[in-house]
Amino acid sequence: MPVSSAPPATTPAAASKRVRSASLGALALGVVSCVLGYLVLAVPGAWFGAAPQLQWTGRELSLTRGAGGFTAGAMALIAPDATRTVVVSLHTTLRAQDYPVVAWNVTAIPDGVEAALLWYNDLQPSRLFSRPLTVEAGRIAPALLRADPHWIGRIDGLALVLRGSFAEPITVHGVAARPMSAAQVLGDRLGEWLAFEPWNGASINTLTGGADAQDLPLPILLAAVVGVAALAFAALARWKPEVLGPAQGSVIAAFFVAAWFILDARWQWNLVRQVEGTYRQYAGKSWQDRHLAAEDGPLFAFIEKVRAKLPAPPVRVFMVADAHYFRDRGAYHLYPYNVYFDPWSNTTPPSSAVHAGDYLVVYQRRGVEYNAAEQSLRWDGSPPVKAELVLLDGPGSLFRIL
Repeated sequence: MPVSSAPPATTPAAASKRVRSASLGALALGVVSCVLGYLVLAVPGAWFGAAPQLQWTGRELSLTRGAGGFTAGAMALIAPDATRTVVVSLHTTLRAQDYPVVAWNVTAIPDGVEAALLWYNDLQPSRLFSRPLTVEAGRIAPALLRADPHWIGRIDGLALVLRGSFAEPITVHGVAARPMSAAQVLGDRLGEWLAFEPWNGASINTLTGGADAQDLPLPILLAAVVGVAALAFAALARWKPEVLGPAQGSVIAAFFVAAWFILDARWQWNLVRQVEGTYRQYAGKSWQDRHLAAEDGPLFAFIEKVRAKLPAPPVRVFMVADAHYFRDRGAYHLYPYNVYFDPWSNTTPPSSAVHAGDYLVVYQRRGVEYNAAEQSLRWDGSPPVKAELVLLDGPGSLFRIL
């Protein structure tokens, strides 16, 4: 009598092992394909055997236009020249083909200030070439020059040009000529993802996750990896439905959970560093010293001097400043006085609205003029009022209306 031979049934242990192997293989495929795809698009130079990176600190640069000075390892730009221009230059001898990217490390560039890169080459030494630079979040984005027809030969000089007005110093930490090999590109992305992101006014709602400006944010990479891995596992499950099909939904969910865990771990690491920084900044200090150590410390110090000159409440106090942050914080530090300020726009009270005995606090506010000989105060072209200068302290002043 013939005996039919059926294929041996797959044991639960063997099925579980196949699911793990297939899921890890799909995840590895997602990571490798996404990273290699990004490198194909992002690496402008040689992948391997690239020239070493060239880097210069701020103290190695020369300030040819504008006013400034040197701090520890950096150059501080204080003011532009009469044409609202600052030029920082550097003598170089580098081969253009070896260094397709030039990255200026500059911080605190205000809105409205434009940046450009200048350079000479040895093939056309009498010509000066220029390339606009992108300013993002107060910093200059690296300039990719590989496709520029004038980035050829030997580069004999670089310069950074800033055009526009600025009141606060701009810090030039240095400049680097980068070969941008595959290892360097990956190292830059890793540095951006792990960069410390201190708390700011928007942190209660969102955290970017690393450096302010990133070429490839980590959430986007993880989303691409999860998408590719999910598609790969779904294809495997279609090929082996009897083994992988029942686990398809749970495995794809596990991919999303793993990506979420990585992002959360990065957030927790940032939180640990924030706690450490907050402890160093405030621990063991009195409430006054804590205010002085805060971001608005100079404003708080000025308001404390104002409060020492004011009579006891209730007194009407008008707070004006160009920046709404200074108006809001200044008014907050002045409570419980009767403080009047505009939290939405940079306005001043009409001169008819102030009366004798009122006080006007001015902090970093343009358009306020005082004639000490005549004790006359006016702002924004309004009719003058009689006033006494009670306090003058750096960027702030206090007036008593007469």
